Amino acid sequence: MTGRHETRDRRGGVALRGVDKTYGTGEAAVHALQHVDLDVEAGEFVAIVGESGSGKTTLLNVIGGIEEADHGSISVAGEDISERKPQALSRFRREHVGFVFQFFNLIPTLTAQENIEVVAELTGCGDRRRAPALLDAMGLKDRAHSFPAQLSGGQQQRVSIARALITDPDLLLADEPMGALDVATGRRVLELLQKTNRSGRGVIMVTHNKAAADVAHRVIHMRDGAIVQDRRNEVPAEAATIRW
Repeated sequence: MTGRHETRDRRGGVALRGVDKTYGTGEAAVHALQHVDLDVEAGEFVAIVGESGSGKTTLLNVIGGIEEADHGSISVAGEDISERKPQALSRFRREHVGFVFQFFNLIPTLTAQENIEVVAELTGCGDRRRAPALLDAMGLKDRAHSFPAQLSGGQQQRVSIARALITDPDLLLADEPMGALDVATGRRVLELLQKTNRSGRGVIMVTHNKAAADVAHRVIHMRDGAIVQDRRNEVPAEAATIRW
């Protein structure tokens, strides 16, 4: 994965202050985020853990500008996104953030390479000519012209990571990227996330798996929409050693 990101000043830092997010009203209201304060340094790898319903995915979504917070300020990659209008927020996402989800969301009628190229074409960000190099970096050079149905789950997830990187984002957000994978394939995906981080990008990963979180620099533990623990892994584990 070579290119302009090697010499570019990475600005993948995140700062949240007093962020709230509630779904519903009255007795049915769910307080997904409650007065969340969080700082993530540029180039840091952070894992967010917690039980189902603890607010992990909502936190990731407001950082990425997919969902709007009810209150509070959100700064990502040096830009305040709290009050941006939809068009400006969409442009921000295209230029600064890459997304990797548990369910790969590949277009079934396009090949692996085309699934990557189409993002650069539709967003106007990144260089579609980098698609073969990204597939090579993911260990998928020989599957460039395969359709999603011809790929294993782990291969599809690696394509989705390459697709997220084609726009050369400052920050990669991954929501349960190993959730649908077996242990061996999950390790491979974690290795790729570590490799992505070492290339200079910030990575924030939501996971229910505490062992997988050991590959990160920091682990944020959430409960009932709040951050209850923030610990640092002094020596992050190598993905190949993770057992779960």
